[in-house]
Order: sequence, then C-alpha cells, then structure tokens
Amino acid sequence: MRLRMFKTLKRLMLAVIVAPALAVAAPASVDLDRAPVSMDPATLQHGAKLFVNYCLNCHSASFVRYNKLTEIGLTEDQIRDNLMFAGERVGDLMTIAMRPKESKEWFGATPPDLSLVARQRNSGDGSGADWLYTYLRQFYRDPNRPTGWNNLVFENVGMPHVLWELQGEQVLTDGKLVLDKPGRMDAAEYDRAVADLVSFMVWMGEPGAEKRETIGVFVLIFLVVFTGIAYALKKNYWKDIH
Repeated sequence: MRLRMFKTLKRLMLAVIVAPALAVAAPASVDLDRAPVSMDPATLQHGAKLFVNYCLNCHSASFVRYNKLTEIGLTEDQIRDNLMFAGERVGDLMTIAMRPKESKEWFGATPPDLSLVARQRNSGDGSGADWLYTYLRQFYRDPNRPTGWNNLVFENVGMPHVLWELQGEQVLTDGKLVLDKPGRMDAAEYDRAVADLVSFMVWMGEPGAEKRETIGVFVLIFLVVFTGIAYALKKNYWKDIH
C-alpha cells in the first residue's frame, strides 16, 4: 500500500515538474488564438479519439483511467473496442509502453505527461487551452530540425507534427505560415478537430470541473437565501429594541 502511494506521489511530482516543459512561454511576436473549448459530449468523444490515436503513442495521461471516459458518454464496451489497442484493461491508467530513456534519445527530451497540460499555461496572454490550440496549428516544415518540423509558438520544439496528415504541410515564408501541401482536412475542419482535441485535454485536466461549477452555483444560491432568512430573523428578534 505504501509503495503504491509512493509511486502515485512520484508520478504527480513528475507531471508537475515536467509538464511545463511543453508549455514554454510563447514568443512575444505570436498572439494566442482563443480556443473554442466545449464540454459537449460529442466534442469530448471526438477529442478522446484524436488523443488516443495521435498523442497517446508518445505522451501518457497517467492520472486518467480509461473507464473515466464513461463520464463523457462512452460505454466501457465503446472504450474497449475503439480506444484501447494494446490489451489494456478498461480500468487501467492511460500510460504508454515507451521508456523515458528511449524517448529522450529519439526526441531530445522525454515527452511530458499530458494529464494536466491544459492547466499549465495560464497567464495574462492566454489560457492553457489557448496555448495548446495555437501551438497545434503553428507547425511548419524545417529541414534544419532533427524531426523536420518547427513551431512558431514553441521554437525548436523536439516534437514532430503528429497531425500533419490532417492539416497538411506548412512552410514559413516571409515570417508567415503558408500551406504548401494540403492534408486530409481543409483549414476549418482542422481547426475544429484541434478544438475538439484541446477540449478533451481541458476536460482531462479536471474531469469534475463542470460538476464543481454546478455545485458552486447552488451553494451561492443557498448562501443568498440563507442570508435573507438570517436578516429577517435578526430584524424580528431586535424589533422591540430598535
């Protein structure tokens, strides 16, 4: 039991320390686009599909279990049949088989855990969601980089553009990104896909956020009503004195 608690604490510390590496501050010349985040179940389900197919190969989400996805409207059978490909159990954590040492050799840095990545980049120039949404749309071909890719938001990033088949290949011309080779999606479709992916990562960072906010509303309503009752009671008690 103690060993399990120690391992969980160790993973949490690593996520807090390493995850900000993906969320390096954007250069001043890059304005972050507002991410159209949605907690609609269909949006989150599509985002989960993209995350599992394109992100979970190198990045883990070790604080989320597969069966947690039932909260976005999926059944355990749907999760098992469509989002699990390596014999995992539906109650397992969303981890990867790639060893950190090997990934560091391949990419120059160990790909960070993405469980909390959407909560790492909250600052005056945009939220973590805005950073991710802009970052995933700003890749361009760069033959001088080991992966062949670079990014306007995260200069000299070690991560390749895993979504290039969907977006196509952009090149940097006179400081602007130009689509050189189209992908399977047009620009609007790709932006929607990235928005769905980012929405899922926002949800993943705090699955209980919507429930918490709902409870918060009822708590505020209760406090307002209780304050009115308390004030009326106070007036009734002190009416003879005043």
